[in-house]
Amino acid sequence: MTRTDPPSGTARTGAAASRRTALISGASIAGPALAYWLNRGGFAVTVVEKASALRGGGYPIDVRGTALEVVRRMGILPRLRDAHIDLRRLAFLDGDGGEVAAIHPHTVTGGVEGRDLEVPRGDLVGALHAAVRDDVEFVFDDSVDTFDQSDHGVDVTFCGGGTRTFDLVFGADGLHSRTREFLFGPEEQFHRYLGYCFAGFTMRNPLGLSREALIWNTPGRAAVLYAVGDGSAEGGSAGGGSAGCGSAAGGGDGVHAFLNFAHPEPPFEAFRNPRAQRDLVADVFADAGWEVPGMLAALRDADDLFFDAVSQIRLPRWSSGRVALVGDAAYAPSFLTGQGTSLALVGAYMLAAALADQDHTAGFAAYEQHTREFVTANQDLVGEGDAVLFPTTAQALARRNDMLRNLDTLPPAEGRPTHSALTLPAFPTPS
Repeated sequence: MTRTDPPSGTARTGAAASRRTALISGASIAGPALAYWLNRGGFAVTVVEKASALRGGGYPIDVRGTALEVVRRMGILPRLRDAHIDLRRLAFLDGDGGEVAAIHPHTVTGGVEGRDLEVPRGDLVGALHAAVRDDVEFVFDDSVDTFDQSDHGVDVTFCGGGTRTFDLVFGADGLHSRTREFLFGPEEQFHRYLGYCFAGFTMRNPLGLSREALIWNTPGRAAVLYAVGDGSAEGGSAGGGSAGCGSAAGGGDGVHAFLNFAHPEPPFEAFRNPRAQRDLVADVFADAGWEVPGMLAALRDADDLFFDAVSQIRLPRWSSGRVALVGDAAYAPSFLTGQGTSLALVGAYMLAAALADQDHTAGFAAYEQHTREFVTANQDLVGEGDAVLFPTTAQALARRNDMLRNLDTLPPAEGRPTHSALTLPAFPTPS
């Protein structure tokens, strides 16, 4: 277990002993963001992460709309602007590798050029951690094994063997959240499968791409090479891992490869089995052309494979007793919306703001009341046609290609209204 303690000025003694205590499971995006705002709200915060260190590098992620105001209030917006990826071209290819259409990325994402951000995942994780690391306790290489709620708090047993008691516990542990399973039962009840699976990893740049993405399609299958840099051939690590006791690691930067495919049912048995993931992807793409054979070879050797279903989490409630969920654990929207990171940042702010000046019962209720409509609207973006980019039949692929050939303008300057549909309240002064 690796522990990073807060400075002596924030030790749990003296005046600080009366502060409410909070444990956050997960140190990716929602977790550190929530830690920052809970600390601002007067909590003594501990973050536990199963990986042995922060997961650096990683695939590009978007920060849009209301989430931009969250990172501005955190003081990390300038750092993220410096890390912004200026992706200039998105090209769609047919089964033989011929170009069907080339468009500006914002045409399909609904982003606003010059305002919305796309950054390597590791840059956002690093910025969030830097903003809060001196004020909260981070415990790496450990995770929550069990917890038991009572009137006095939440008794937590860790996989590493320790036990501690906290006033509140928060699950920021992703799509396959164990915290959610403890609270509400098996994931299958809340998992809205959208019909696809994907594998992401980094590899050497086989085509010397620079600030562009290529998307190869045949019905039901897509292969993407996404070059965020200047054509360097160096690979890296995107990070990722499964729920449960244990650790995962990642780091680096480079050319990102994605293999996306239609699948009739979510392969729950593969979510925690990297070998099964590799075998499934290799079988689906066994006869594929273009650069896919090289991508499959890289997949076999990748130490940063991230595999998952394209899914959403739809929960009737986000809390129970003294435990609440945030980010993908509560309301994963799927990558088809491009809003997973933004919902995590906004949700963390809204949750901490709701708790700053009231008890957890009222605070959790306010969190849901004021955030759920925004979350649902962004989850429903899938219904606006995003999935059409990955057609499953030859006819649908032909229709999509015709549509792409006619997309020659950027979206309106205001972007998608849904991205900014929530106005952040002022952060309360702790009671």
